[in-house]
Amino acid sequence: MDIFKQFRFEAAHRLPNVPANHKCARLHGHSFMIEIHVTGPVGETSGWVVDFADIGAAWQPLHALLDHNYLNEVEGLENPTSELLARWIWRRMLPALPGLSQVVVRETCTSGCIYRGEDER
Repeated sequence: MDIFKQFRFEAAHRLPNVPANHKCARLHGHSFMIEIHVTGPVGETSGWVVDFADIGAAWQPLHALLDHNYLNEVEGLENPTSELLARWIWRRMLPALPGLSQVVVRETCTSGCIYRGEDER
């Protein structure tokens, strides 16, 4: 079974590797929406895959680093595309959530990405 929990944070960034005239080369911000998905069996006693509170606890340190910050200054996010942000989140969440199955990053209502650990295999 796959479960998920959504989180939000506000942050500014710029993309340093795009052409100078690209709109994302300029400093701008997003209201990011993150989904953390965990896959596993439903526990016989608990009745759940994992406690949603455990997902929240694993997210909290990342939220503290990301929310209302300049993402380019966060270690490992010098080029903070949605794709690289999703992979960055994955790598930090996996130790606390071994059943992690995907990280969804939405930077706008209509744009985002899904990372399923492809670079980790």
